[in-house]
Amino acid sequence: MTNIPFNKPYLHGRELVYIADAVRSGKISGDGIFTKKCHEYFELEFGFKKALLTTSCTDALEMAAILLNIKPGDEVILPSFTFVSTANAFVLRGAKLVFADSCDDNPNISPAAIESLVTPKTKAIVVVHYAGVACDMDTIVNIANQHRIPIVEDAAQAIDSYYKDIPLGSIGTFGAFSFHETKNIISGEGGMLAINDTQYTSRAEVIREKGTNRSSFFRGEVDKYGWVDIGSSFLPSELIAAYLYAQLENLRVIQNRRKAIWEAYHTGLRSLADKGNFELPNIPFGATNNAHMFYLVCKSVDERSSLIAYLKSKGVHAVFHYIALHTSQFFLTQTDGRALPNCDRFSDCLVRLPMYYELLDDEVDKVIDVIHEFFTK
Repeated sequence: MTNIPFNKPYLHGRELVYIADAVRSGKISGDGIFTKKCHEYFELEFGFKKALLTTSCTDALEMAAILLNIKPGDEVILPSFTFVSTANAFVLRGAKLVFADSCDDNPNISPAAIESLVTPKTKAIVVVHYAGVACDMDTIVNIANQHRIPIVEDAAQAIDSYYKDIPLGSIGTFGAFSFHETKNIISGEGGMLAINDTQYTSRAEVIREKGTNRSSFFRGEVDKYGWVDIGSSFLPSELIAAYLYAQLENLRVIQNRRKAIWEAYHTGLRSLADKGNFELPNIPFGATNNAHMFYLVCKSVDERSSLIAYLKSKGVHAVFHYIALHTSQFFLTQTDGRALPNCDRFSDCLVRLPMYYELLDDEVDKVIDVIHEFFTK
C-alpha cells in the first residue's frame, strides 16, 4: 500500500549547490551573500521597506513585540485559533492576551470581535492570515487607525498571497513569515521580519544582532560596535539563507504546482461538499489563494476523528490543526470566560489534507477517492 505523508520537504533547484557556495565563501554565519540576496528579493518582489531573515517566524514575532515596546499590563488582541508562537511572542514581554473569535465562514480573526475588544490598554492587534488567505484588512486597518494601534501580520503561511493586490505582510507595521519545512517556500527552519515603517529599521537591526550595533559597524557607519539595546541572536546562518534563495528562484514553479494540487482537491471534493458532508475552504472577497493548505471542516469532532482514522487505514496521513489557545492549559488561569464558538468549531472539526510540491496527481486522486469512500460507505 502506498503511503502518502502529510508533508514532504524537498529540493527544487540549486539548494545544495548554494550551500556549498556559502561554505566556500568563508562565511557561514549570518548576513553573508545569500542573506543579502534573500533580503533584496523580498524587498523588490513584495515591496517590504526592510526585510530581515530570522531563524524562525517565532523569532520575527518576538522581534516585533520588542520593537513595539510591549510591557507588562499592555493588552494585545490576537486570534485564539493560531499557533502558540503568535501568543508567546507577546507573553514573553508581559502582555495580557485578549483572544478574539474567528469569522463564521473561515478561520481568520473576526473584525467585529476585534472592535469589541479594544481598550485604552490595547497596544497591538495581531492578525493571522490562516492558510495564506487574507484577513479582512480594510476593516481591521480602519479599526487600528481609529485607535492608533499598530498591526502585526502573522504571515507565517502567507508567502506570495495578496489582499486586493497588496502583498500580505506589507500592510501592517510588521509582517512575520515562516520558511519551516511545512511551508510553501522552505529552508528547514527559518523566518523573516518584514518592516513596513522605516522608523523601526535601525533598532530592528540592533535587536536582531544581540542588542549591538554590529550591522552599522560592518557598513562603516560607526568605528566600533557595542551593546546598545536589548536583543538576541535572531539571524540565521548562511546555510539556511542559501537553501532559501534556491527556493525563491523557483517560487513561481513551486506555487503553480501547489495551486494545481489545491484546485484538484477542490474540484474532486466539491460534490461531497454540495451534499452537506463538510465545508470547503472559503476564499473571501479581495483575498488570493497561495495554496498553502487544503482543509475540510467536518460536522463534528467525532466525524473528523473518524475521517482521519479512515484515511490513515488507507495509507493517507491527514491531520487536524490548532487547539484553540483560549482553551489551553497555560491560559486557563487567565481566561475571562468569554465563549469563542467559531474558534472551538474550527479546532474540533478542521482536517488538513496532504499538501506538498512533490505530491503526484495519482496520489491526489487517491486522497479524493478515499474521502469519497468514507462519506458514501
